[in-house]
Amino acid sequence: MTETVLRNRTFDELAIGDTASLMRVVGRDDIDLFAAVSGDVNPAHLDAAFASTDMFGHVVAHGMWTGALVSAVLGAKLPGPGTIYLEQHIRFRRPVFPGDTITVTVTVKEKRPARRIVLLDTVATNQRGEEVLTGVATVIAPEKSIEWPRAELPEVRLRRHDRYEEFVAEARGLPPIGAAIVHPCSREAILGMIEARDQGLLDPLLIGPEGKIRAAAEAAGVSLAGIPIEPVAHSHAAAARAVELAVSGAVGALVKGSLHTDELLGAVVASGSGLRTERRISHVYAMDVPAYAKPLVVTDAAINIQPSLQQKRDICQNAVDMLRLLGVEQPRVAVLAAVETVSAKMPSTLDAAALTVMAARGQITGALVDGPLAFDNAVSPDAARTKGIVSQVAGQADVLLVPDLEAGNMLAKQLIYFAGADAAGLVLGARVPVVVTSRSDSLRTRIASAALAKLMASRQTLAGKMPR
Repeated sequence: MTETVLRNRTFDELAIGDTASLMRVVGRDDIDLFAAVSGDVNPAHLDAAFASTDMFGHVVAHGMWTGALVSAVLGAKLPGPGTIYLEQHIRFRRPVFPGDTITVTVTVKEKRPARRIVLLDTVATNQRGEEVLTGVATVIAPEKSIEWPRAELPEVRLRRHDRYEEFVAEARGLPPIGAAIVHPCSREAILGMIEARDQGLLDPLLIGPEGKIRAAAEAAGVSLAGIPIEPVAHSHAAAARAVELAVSGAVGALVKGSLHTDELLGAVVASGSGLRTERRISHVYAMDVPAYAKPLVVTDAAINIQPSLQQKRDICQNAVDMLRLLGVEQPRVAVLAAVETVSAKMPSTLDAAALTVMAARGQITGALVDGPLAFDNAVSPDAARTKGIVSQVAGQADVLLVPDLEAGNMLAKQLIYFAGADAAGLVLGARVPVVVTSRSDSLRTRIASAALAKLMASRQTLAGKMPR
């Protein structure tokens, strides 16, 4: 049990051989937090691939993480509050690995009354009793007795943004796909295109008014050397030409530039466009939510305002097909509503129940679908257990299928702005993926969106599969 009051030992109270200890288990969070605070981003501490090639063959904790535990014992236990830390000699004897239990012990070895100087042996051992650190600390011991309430430390949680890493790395390993960048006439659109190209994700073709494109590049401070431009008069013509190129196979993806989303999608779904399928197009946010253990798809938050049951079926199947192409063998789809029970007064619960049955009857394929589920029961196993919900989806959803665009848009933006989520955006249901990003999107989000489009296009081609 942690003591609520800190008590020191004055110089006069200390005796040779007095000792105090502190024990900690080093975890990944400890290492990452120490790196964040100290700025020591040596890959030997943070990158398993790099660490596998060094002398230890494994990620190790920073040496000074263990050293900091010495300071903690001196300042909080022996001598305790009022101690002035003057000097520390340290020898690092063995590496400290994630999962090790480290015990730091300080022992009084010498007292020098002239200035209340105290020398203490400092030793840290692991769970096998092996010394990982030895040394001697020199301090000025306190003159007066002190009792002080232990400070209540703030709860610290790391926001990890690593849900995209696997598929972005895989996308980089594939040949770049041709992508039509539609009307890239803003600084943000040009920079996003350059970022995706430099990451080896897209081979861009710029479509739009050439003068405006070059002016945007100049404003962004980048060169367009080696990047082809197909000049057209305006944004509507750019969207139409991009669709023609996608139909002919000249490009494998469309990327929204600085035109309105509905203008681009209007060209995609226009009668006779060649990109339209029998499937309703829909938008997905592939979200990296730090508090959730895996990627989370929210759909539809941008295109279908009040989808019908059949349209929700298409929205669901689009998201499922994407996740299956990305390697999720059987995605878990939670059909959201405000409650978990079916009520004729709440049409969203009726649709949710119908979609669950449709999945059971093969009208939605390749997924586990359950609903209605409230948001908490969809993403929290504890909430689902509390409500007594028995489900293969509850608490572990891969896809959140929302009742309508308003609900989806609010949910996605709450996750972005309150939960620190990144949200890669794609439009699905056409014969090629369409990347839809906004000016406020981060570099990570832009790269993830391009990577998703590349993987979708590459795997659809490999499998010979397109939405019908």
